[in-house]
Amino acid sequence: MLDRLLFASFPTLHDLLHSTGFILARNVAVALGVVLWLGLAYRVHRDARRRIGDPFLVVFATLLGLVPPYIGPVVYLLFRPSETLDDVRSRRAEICALEQQLARSQPACPVCNSWVEPDFLACPVCATILREPCPACKAPLEPLWQLWPYCMPPAGRVEVDLDAALTAEAKTITLVDDNIPLVPQPERRVADA
Repeated sequence: MLDRLLFASFPTLHDLLHSTGFILARNVAVALGVVLWLGLAYRVHRDARRRIGDPFLVVFATLLGLVPPYIGPVVYLLFRPSETLDDVRSRRAEICALEQQLARSQPACPVCNSWVEPDFLACPVCATILREPCPACKAPLEPLWQLWPYCMPPAGRVEVDLDAALTAEAKTITLVDDNIPLVPQPERRVADA
């Protein structure tokens, strides 16, 4: 039935191809194809500006998105840089921040901020006493350690008076004002004695 109706309306293929409806549909399809083609080229241009720093390469990528219609954006997609320029900048900033954090994690003298080895007993620059030596092997003890974990002193566990240590620490701290919290005073250096 539909065949008869179509054949009755358009007896020849020529009449079908030159009908107003077909011409209108063809023009709409061509217009949509051109809009899609230009939209893909514009998308390639925007993406290239985000990923490529060289303006010449951005123009080249845009032309690649235009010239072979519909194939150029696929080729660009295969060969574009994987990261945007913002991603590269943020990665570099993160690496720089991590390097600075690593540099800060190096042991430093609390008074002069010069670099010190972890096994120094005193700062070689300002002569601040950093650690006490182990009574048995003379290796440096950390301030809160009660004994050196690698060598047990011959007499057994060394008793440390924590009250005396806290009292000595409290002497280095003074109250500046009622509104300002406790502020540590600089440690006494060997050179000052």
